[in-house]
Amino acid sequence: MKINTVQTERLTLRQWHEKDFEHYAMFYQHNLDAKYVGGRKDREGAWRNLTMLIGHWQLNGFGYYAVEEKSTKKFVGCVGLWKSPAWPELELGYWLVSEARGQGYAQEAGRQCIELARNSLKAKSLVSYIDPKNSASKNVALSLGARYEETITLHTHGRHCVFRYF
Repeated sequence: MKINTVQTERLTLRQWHEKDFEHYAMFYQHNLDAKYVGGRKDREGAWRNLTMLIGHWQLNGFGYYAVEEKSTKKFVGCVGLWKSPAWPELELGYWLVSEARGQGYAQEAGRQCIELARNSLKAKSLVSYIDPKNSASKNVALSLGARYEETITLHTHGRHCVFRYF
């Protein structure tokens, strides 16, 4: 089942468009922003990464959404679900542009994605893999009801804490 667009009270979670690339590339140009989501990328690297997200949708019928404010249509980040062959379990992932942080957007979009994983995908489990130094993401996971389970080594991404939702 493919759910291309989801609405929350303040946000629209939607499929990616070509116009999103500039925002996406800007996010990945900053070391502090991109530090915990694969690291800094030049424009070509950002393009390849964005097309990977779109490809995930094509192969799996779900993935990471582009997130925008309903009222302004302003791009605020990326939230969604990921499962690839090397990934141990379905993952809820999220990042926001710096000016959108601290407003509860990650929690609002994350709650919607947890509901999609549970009710639409009928997932047996859902986790977030979080770099041990990323306290902001840990706080989001905890606020969404996840609990720390263990620290594992992820394929090509090193040590990550497993936060389990269900």
